[in-house]
Amino acid sequence: MAAVRSSIVIQTRFPLLGCLCLLLAACTSAPPTLTDDVDRRQVGNLIFEDIPPVPEAIESRLAQYLEVRSASFQGWLTDGGALVSTRFGETAQIHRVARPGAAREQLTFFREPVPSALVAPGSDRPGFLYLRDAGGSEFWQLYFFDLASGRSELLSDGTARNSSPVWDRDGQQIAWSSTVRNGRDTDIWVRTLDGEPRLLVDEGGSWFAQDFSVDGQRLLVTRYVSRSEAHPHVVDLATGTLTPLLPEGAVARIDQLRFGADDSIFFSSDLGGEFVRLYRIAEPGAEPQAVTGEVDHDVEQFELSNDGRYLAFSVNENTLSRLHVRRLDNNSFVALPELPEGLLYGLEFSADGDRLGFTLNTATSPADAHSIDLRGRTLTRWTASEVGGLDTSVFVAPEHFTYPTFDTPDGRTPRIGEERRQIPAYVYRPAGPGPHPVVVQIHGGPEAQARPGFSPNHQFWVRELGFAVVVPNVRGSTGYGRSFHQLDNAELREDSVRDIGALLDWIEAQPDLDAERVATFGGSYGGYMVLASHMHYSDRLAAGVNVVGISNFVTFLENTQDYRRQLRREEYGDERDPEMRAHLEAISPLNNLERMTKPLLVVHGANDPRVPQSEADQLVTALRTQGQSAPYLLALDEGHGFRKRSNRDAYLAVAADFLRRHLQSD
Repeated sequence: MAAVRSSIVIQTRFPLLGCLCLLLAACTSAPPTLTDDVDRRQVGNLIFEDIPPVPEAIESRLAQYLEVRSASFQGWLTDGGALVSTRFGETAQIHRVARPGAAREQLTFFREPVPSALVAPGSDRPGFLYLRDAGGSEFWQLYFFDLASGRSELLSDGTARNSSPVWDRDGQQIAWSSTVRNGRDTDIWVRTLDGEPRLLVDEGGSWFAQDFSVDGQRLLVTRYVSRSEAHPHVVDLATGTLTPLLPEGAVARIDQLRFGADDSIFFSSDLGGEFVRLYRIAEPGAEPQAVTGEVDHDVEQFELSNDGRYLAFSVNENTLSRLHVRRLDNNSFVALPELPEGLLYGLEFSADGDRLGFTLNTATSPADAHSIDLRGRTLTRWTASEVGGLDTSVFVAPEHFTYPTFDTPDGRTPRIGEERRQIPAYVYRPAGPGPHPVVVQIHGGPEAQARPGFSPNHQFWVRELGFAVVVPNVRGSTGYGRSFHQLDNAELREDSVRDIGALLDWIEAQPDLDAERVATFGGSYGGYMVLASHMHYSDRLAAGVNVVGISNFVTFLENTQDYRRQLRREEYGDERDPEMRAHLEAISPLNNLERMTKPLLVVHGANDPRVPQSEADQLVTALRTQGQSAPYLLALDEGHGFRKRSNRDAYLAVAADFLRRHLQSD
């Protein structure tokens, strides 16, 4: 079994670095109600404040779109079958698929989601690792599921935050990250299934395991500083000695590390350049050799076959994945079958190296498990996910475009007629001449990229409500080079908001779009961007939906768990510095509410481990204090996003109706 590493990471591949913070225990779980005028009702674990019931016509039509299912490839079983993650009930769980097109046999049955699994290599004890938390808290616990008995065994401590497990090549050892030592630092632990956990790396900071050597004696690890800086090491499992992989002083983004069959080390990094490439290094301290050419695209993932024959990698080309497979004996590329245009993730070779499994997701089709037979050069679809009986041929695919923003490519104020920096984006357009109302969807992160995967929500907005959906990748987004990624750091934060202002200019120039009916919609950091856009452009916006967003950077940084605080300071700035603190206070939406005059819907999870519920509470309280309506939806059993189906369906229905009321003409 190859690639027995980090496909188990929840929501994103290694090393769970999208996380911002853990929820403070002191956070309240009920929204603020200041006066008797607030209409408050509770349905199950959902609390609705100042939110009218959703019309049955909206709810029933949206329900069909939300019947869409997906399946993600999780690994090869020793009998030739595969594991997938899919949802047939309230939450995603792990299923076994014996052969392509066969029924999905559910293996895990929990109230909480189990979206990822990591199959044990070898056949001594068939099973898989998985992570599970409670109520979206992201205090994940590590379990082993025994395929023979159907029983799960807790491998971690039961209380701390555990993440990013990896197997060795024989399925004997496990390494993972945990905060159990002091709740602040993320250390690396190792154990066997039958043994006791052993602390391996406790150097302070955030450390993550990546891959065991072929002989199981060494482990590749990284110390993560920020999305732009990580430090790779090799650790001796017997002595605990850490050896840096790169020369002292090297500062680079490091995404993945893998041992080759010959004990050389492959890694993906933007070392010495703008974009992420693949490198190979013979041993720690040696000169890295580029494996892929220097192009204006990031290598987004790679995987090696255990027998050393193949290297598979995909490249992010303008938000879309391009798959390549190279023979390592002669560096020739393998001819591959044509793949649908979309997003590809979760690469994993079968134990014999002849098959490559992955998940494929397109703008008009939900994610499904696929594989390529490298001998026959054939593409096989393992799962065919349901789409609620909808006709997928009429689903709308987005159009990619760029628009000019406020500065030049080198950061200056442009003179008349001078070239301006271009911001990448894509748009879903409804049928008909318009002019159509517009929803601007802003991604979170901010160290992330909006990509056109399948969204039943977008299809509903476009096809049923007649909204155009515009999705920008403002400065600070990944996928466009190191320099572009760093354009919004610290004091430059509001430059990304100005990119939204430039997008409003672009919308105004489109004859099929209605610049008088524009709403912003975003989650997490995207929620902050929704609020910030209303700070600066409230006169040009009709409404906004803020989902688990930051309302004040200072309170956000002060209230986050210790082990995440420094990571977020690298991006947003250090609130302990008086000048930076003043800057963060000045740009925080909570301190500029008088400039925010249009309706805002606030959505949050009470157990949010990244942006505490207090960020939503203080925003709603302040809006109500100054006499504004502040509709608020709080889920008592969710965290950073809604993962339970009933909660998700209710939230999306509320959001759709809110947008309908404020964007559609009477």
